[in-house]
Amino acid sequence: MTTNLTIGERVAWYRRRRGMSQEVLAGLVGRTVDWLSKAENNRIELDRLSVIKSLADALDVSLGDLLAEPSLLEWTPDSGQRTVPALRSALMNYRQLTPLLGVPTEGEPSPLSELRTNVAEVWDAYQESRYGFATRRLPLLLADVLIAAQAYEGRDRERAHELMAMTYQGAAMVLTKLGEVDLAWIAADRGLAAAQQSGNGVVIGSLFRSVTHCLLSNGRYDSAIQLVNDAGGYLQSGLGDASAEYLSIYGTLFLTGAMAAARAEDRATARTFLDEADTTARRLGGDANHMWTAFGPTNVAIHRVATAGELGDMQVAIDLGPQVDTSGLPTERRTRHNLEMARAFSARNRIDEALEMILQAETWAPEQVRSHYLARELVLGWVRNQRGRPSRPMADLAQRLHVV
Repeated sequence: MTTNLTIGERVAWYRRRRGMSQEVLAGLVGRTVDWLSKAENNRIELDRLSVIKSLADALDVSLGDLLAEPSLLEWTPDSGQRTVPALRSALMNYRQLTPLLGVPTEGEPSPLSELRTNVAEVWDAYQESRYGFATRRLPLLLADVLIAAQAYEGRDRERAHELMAMTYQGAAMVLTKLGEVDLAWIAADRGLAAAQQSGNGVVIGSLFRSVTHCLLSNGRYDSAIQLVNDAGGYLQSGLGDASAEYLSIYGTLFLTGAMAAARAEDRATARTFLDEADTTARRLGGDANHMWTAFGPTNVAIHRVATAGELGDMQVAIDLGPQVDTSGLPTERRTRHNLEMARAFSARNRIDEALEMILQAETWAPEQVRSHYLARELVLGWVRNQRGRPSRPMADLAQRLHVV
């Protein structure tokens, strides 16, 4: 019902539905009535998640309600239509909850080497922003790793749990990108349990990052910050002789925490987390993609731009952003950086440059651009605020994003 509304218009829609006046809602979020009126009428861009989250809390709706996250069921076949029910069924399968019932799994276990290849294939698809492909593969892969975890013994069982944890994390990451945050939380929680069964510190750290990311996506910023502090403390004992994989997982955890702190408008913590990630990246020695983290100095720089945008420091983002060379990073990271730059340019009314950023990102990762709230909200706002007809590239993009 609210898909083709801007965030501000959705705020107004839910406010009226709650029978709430502008005076009451403005007071609840610590803003003036004039500010709220301008936001609801698209004269102020609501482009910071911390502000949107405060409005969602005051209206007693989810963050996704105001962002109008698209469901996979709304997508074309190439992008995942009809695949989410299968993945949901796999995640809700009670046989994955406990072995106490003694329900046997069906089929012979696949060789661990084959499962490892299949897990890598899903993660590669995630980093290439091929979410439909990953979502189609995940239900079968989850079934396979469950069979392996129950069939193998000893060290092989631990390895099977490592693969199970990484499969669940892959599912959580993909589902978060697609706005299916509740399913993502289930996947991350299952993944952390499997990681603990594996006893592998790198995998456990990777799943800490996944749970943090789910908290972040659900708007639970304070919980995400606390988890980063707790998980970081847990992982510090292994830093003395840490492998490249361990350093990458540790550093990426703090990048996720920096985003949570920025959305909570906690500048000091965001800066502390970024500095910790930067120190770890310098110790790593350069950009790498261990455990599919894309971690290194460039990813730290990307997050400095992103946190500046979340904190409303758009000029800082504009100054820093063009200096970041993302050409050597996975598609997902390059695309995310372009969307952040589009937000910053748009905030300074540099619409042509912002549009160029999104169009370039779309050539790399159409599924990611279509699923991200920033792209949809920016384009919808530009179309609504145009004097006269929007340009053909803008109008065509709006059609592809299903915002008009």
